[in-house]
Amino acid sequence: MEQNLEQITASEGSYHYGLVKRAIEAIDTHSDGPLSLDQLARDMKMSPSHFQRVFSKWAGVSPSRLQQYLRLGHAKTLLEERFTMLETSSSVGLSGSGRLHDLFVKWEAMSPGEFARKGEGLTIRWGWFDSPFGPAIVMGTTKGICGIGFSAEIGETLAMEDLVQRWPHATFVEDPLMLRPWALAAFGAKAAGEAAPLYLIGAPFQIKVWEALLAVPNGHVVTYSEIANTIGHKKAVRAVGTAVGRNPISWLIPCHRALRKSGGLGGYHWGLPMKRAMLAYEAAKTSL
Repeated sequence: MEQNLEQITASEGSYHYGLVKRAIEAIDTHSDGPLSLDQLARDMKMSPSHFQRVFSKWAGVSPSRLQQYLRLGHAKTLLEERFTMLETSSSVGLSGSGRLHDLFVKWEAMSPGEFARKGEGLTIRWGWFDSPFGPAIVMGTTKGICGIGFSAEIGETLAMEDLVQRWPHATFVEDPLMLRPWALAAFGAKAAGEAAPLYLIGAPFQIKVWEALLAVPNGHVVTYSEIANTIGHKKAVRAVGTAVGRNPISWLIPCHRALRKSGGLGGYHWGLPMKRAMLAYEAAKTSL
């Protein structure tokens, strides 16, 4: 039931994400229980049948099903029912059940010295691609994907600038053809056996945090304090939160799965509506 992104256009994908985003906002502002299909369709200015069809094409499930994962208590439910401690993650069959780990079994980190040079001597290719969450800018070196950003909340110019300023001395070259196979794998349009490697460009502490995030199974969540414990810095919860927020490879290094201990969503670099959409999308897919 996975959406084949090679069979839809970029405009369709962006439209579908925009539709889900508006549906999320309608659900968030409605405090009297779940919205019916007719109510949601009316809010989207669509017929119920058309809304159901378009929405289900994006999410793979019905609006009512996905709505269960968009309610304000969803984060707490994930913590209570689907939270998996990182220390025991290897025992739950990550490589067999997590799409991320099927796709991204290979990753490499930049050395501290290379990171300190802020990208000097590094050529980074970039291109815009469709994703389930609207337009995405993908960046990569010959070693793998080093950056993914989303423009739905902040616009393409700011999304591009956000990633470029992380490596100010690098040379940036537009090259979507080189990145296209990796981008298709990143957003679920290629078979699990076709890997898209990751190239982690960050400080040593940041890379430890990002490595911990890679161990969180698809459809599960983790708290900032749990990450701090796992990497051996129990009291560094605030620093962990900062490192999570500085993750340059959004979606694939799943910083959207990091929550506050209370069950609150916390922040998200590309906007909280995006984080909620990602969590709901994964939960709905996993529940199938």
